[in-house]
Amino acid sequence: MIITFLGTGTSAGIPVVGCDCGVCQSTDQRNTRTRASVLVSFDARNILIDTSTDFRAQALRERISRVDAILYTHSHADHILGLDDIRPYNFWQQGAVPIYGRVETLSHIRRAFPYIFESTSAVSLVPHVEEVQISGPFEVFGVPVTPIPVMHGPNEIVGYRIDGFAYITDFKTIPDTSLSLLQGLEVLVLDALRRKPHPTHSNLENSLAVVEVLKPKKAYFTHMCHDLDHQTTEAHLPQQVRLAYDGLRVSLDS
Repeated sequence: MIITFLGTGTSAGIPVVGCDCGVCQSTDQRNTRTRASVLVSFDARNILIDTSTDFRAQALRERISRVDAILYTHSHADHILGLDDIRPYNFWQQGAVPIYGRVETLSHIRRAFPYIFESTSAVSLVPHVEEVQISGPFEVFGVPVTPIPVMHGPNEIVGYRIDGFAYITDFKTIPDTSLSLLQGLEVLVLDALRRKPHPTHSNLENSLAVVEVLKPKKAYFTHMCHDLDHQTTEAHLPQQVRLAYDGLRVSLDS
């Protein structure tokens, strides 16, 4: 299994429009962060977790040749607005792409993209998807997937565990029942927005505390804003914790 970080930034991305701070003006490419998403690849299959606003640019950058399924964590704009850009995959693959999500997430996606779900147009004109509602563990191409409920401020959304990998973005707190689903991980990816506390996102200190509790072999932080410079922040992290960056690939031994 190969994990490719397509984007590691917040809803504003980095550089932030109109900002002249050191991170936004940095020449370190690891500080250029498009909106958060990952690609999970195994057995010649590509599974997206979220279709970020920047998905087209990410797909071109990483030369993604196919998309076999999409898992949605929640329906905020920066996590869904790239859905229209799956149209070429419909054409090349000659079929619909299954999209997995909780009932409320799929309902919000329907409202955001009514033309997708109300159209009978040809494959090349609108995205073609098959909705799959999830309420518990399921399988994608024979691989078990476990939704992980987390709190994004007052709202419950989901992360996902696939084998020894878990992706938990846009969380503020993780309930104890969900922590029990995250034991024995090889790779854990966590939201770590900034240093200061935030009402709906985990900050650096909180995410480090989660890592200390779960003790994965390796942890990567994502969904980071321009308060965190890559080099200076990473220099003070424990050895098993790294900042993710756009284009980073991680291989799971399992």
